[in-house]
Amino acid sequence: MMIPTAEWIKLWNEKKTLLACPNNLNDYFEKQNLAGKTIDHLELGSVSIPSGEILVRDPLVYINKDAEPYLYKVPVGEFPVTAAVVVPDDEDSARYAAVKVQFTSNDAIRFEEALIGTEDLANFSEGEFFGFNVDAGLGCVLDAESLKAFCTFQDQFLAENKDKNLYDDYFAALFAKNYEENPTYQREGGDWLNWKIPGTDYNIPFFQSGFGDGAYPVYYGFDANDQVCCLIIQFIDIELAYRPDPEA
Repeated sequence: MMIPTAEWIKLWNEKKTLLACPNNLNDYFEKQNLAGKTIDHLELGSVSIPSGEILVRDPLVYINKDAEPYLYKVPVGEFPVTAAVVVPDDEDSARYAAVKVQFTSNDAIRFEEALIGTEDLANFSEGEFFGFNVDAGLGCVLDAESLKAFCTFQDQFLAENKDKNLYDDYFAALFAKNYEENPTYQREGGDWLNWKIPGTDYNIPFFQSGFGDGAYPVYYGFDANDQVCCLIIQFIDIELAYRPDPEA
């Protein structure tokens, strides 16, 4: 895990208010309607957290052994993962607005962006976020130990399949199978998958990234005792994306 400099820590403490989520992310998982859109919830299985060092990555583009976990460690174990889904209408397919990992039974009373300790905080200002990059329309949440196992699997697969592609020749069939078994809020071909890394007991949930490629913020939820109780990936600011324009 990255050890941030004293200067970075100082800036981090100074800019905590700017790193707070502008939305109440609890609403995504507790309400059935936001900005005129129906919200439903989809269980994605569990994620394995063997070390407590957690990451969020694009599983097809940004899985590499040098990826750094977030600064705050989380509880160790298997934890449920839930997607808040904007229910599809005639004009659009289902969109995963947020994905939550729940670590404890406590409720979050504040949300703060998850960082790794190297971000440029000096030039960070209100309305901005750092987030993680998506280039394949997918995100995943995993642990530093499962990352190592993922990298080992990836390297071995590519070494043994010189002319093949990890998605087309491995994951696509698994996504399609999951769609057949769990079609709710999935497009044909699959929008999510809970993958157990072969040869391990590590579960990694993959999920569609809301509006596709881009950069998306990740937030820790803190309870009344200021302890981490959940992690939420926000793919869509529902109020911003769907609230009708009063001037339209």
